[in-house]
Amino acid sequence: MQIIGRMSQTPTERLREYLAQLPPQSQALLMREFERALERGDEVAVASFVLEELRKIVRGSEEDSAPRTDDPARLMFRSLEPFLIDNNQQPRPGQIRRASLSSIWQWLVSEGIPTPVREFEADLIRLRKGSAVEIDALVRKLQAVAAEAIDKVINPEPGIDRQRAMARVGPPSAVEDLPAIGAVLKNREALETFDAKLSSNLRAFGDSQVTSMIASLNVPALQTPTMLPFALTMILAHLTQPWQIVRLALKVAGSDDEIRVAATPYGVAVTMAIHDVAQLTADLRDEIKRGHYSNVAEKLKLVHDGVRGLRTELDIRSDSTWGKRLAAIRVDISNALKSEIESVPGRVRRLLRQRPDKEISANSRIDQIEVDEAAALIDFVAICRNYASELAINEMTLRTYSELQQYVEKSTEALVQSLRGCDPRVRPFRHMQALAAIRFCEVLFGHDYAQLMRRAVESAMVVVDRKPARAG
Repeated sequence: MQIIGRMSQTPTERLREYLAQLPPQSQALLMREFERALERGDEVAVASFVLEELRKIVRGSEEDSAPRTDDPARLMFRSLEPFLIDNNQQPRPGQIRRASLSSIWQWLVSEGIPTPVREFEADLIRLRKGSAVEIDALVRKLQAVAAEAIDKVINPEPGIDRQRAMARVGPPSAVEDLPAIGAVLKNREALETFDAKLSSNLRAFGDSQVTSMIASLNVPALQTPTMLPFALTMILAHLTQPWQIVRLALKVAGSDDEIRVAATPYGVAVTMAIHDVAQLTADLRDEIKRGHYSNVAEKLKLVHDGVRGLRTELDIRSDSTWGKRLAAIRVDISNALKSEIESVPGRVRRLLRQRPDKEISANSRIDQIEVDEAAALIDFVAICRNYASELAINEMTLRTYSELQQYVEKSTEALVQSLRGCDPRVRPFRHMQALAAIRFCEVLFGHDYAQLMRRAVESAMVVVDRKPARAG
């Protein structure tokens, strides 16, 4: 009977029964492994399903299915989350590679603090239904021990080969991130206290806000070369104009001269701002290459405002490190935009060109996707025109936009005229061209002009429809 009962179960029920019979330690281990599989992108559907069933069992209720993790590594490094970046990005001061966490955790488990980690994992299993306060206390205790172990490997006792000890931590990138990770874990409380003083949105980062931030940052734990960039990163997350972080450095230096600004500890804020503008430029370039224009306007504005703000508020020499990086950003964005901008008139001509009637068949059609892409590109050129001067694309953008206006205006009028007396066989195709032209007119000249041309097209179509009736 027991066998028959099991055979009548669904696969999900059999899996749930099997998982429920596992010891708590095995359940916790499986959860960690499946969570890591999700992070790697391995068998996402299977891992998500099994993980969710495990979570239901561990919590003892199928109704409570909200995501939760008992992964010790995640709990350990959760306070680093605001500072983590994707693996394909180059970190600046105040940032940590996400990929480094796995290597450093494995080092802590195997060599750094193996006994405290085992005790931590056992306590998590024991307190799997415990309060958040109890779990947080365990996490803080482990973080303090981990920070001490990291400090020992970075600053070893006499006689210990530092280079060899550091090499056992992981790849060079993880070793590079190790001091920052140790510092953030050690000074978690100072960072949390500072974060509590930040407003949710610093829309106006004026003199009073700058003065207030400098006062809040005047804490010994946050004033070290390692920790200050992390505190500045927390401010950056609240700024609507991230480049304005440099105002802290200007205030401390009491000058806009880059030499005096660079001589202060807050000079790192300028380096961070320039790096972030460069990263925005790289992201923008990648999106343009993929033909994704939905976020171009927002990112282009941020790049433009960043470059202009840095050049306006700071007296940066063209031959300095900061000056060369800003110049490189302008060249990079100009090169990324140039080919796209210059390609737009050709794409528009291919859609609106009045082919001879003999080249048009009754089945000829205009691809609506091409029309949508061309309209998006025209809008892209219009957006670029707003920021052209600061981004070194002024002449090219204005020339292209003027060329588009002239060509679309003339083509729309010519298409309207062609509809009045065209061969019925080619009429549907000409009509599609006219509608595409009106779409472009709306972007270039506005809604009123587009509506005027739409009425002209409708009038031309009515005239054509009536001609056969009069002829009869």
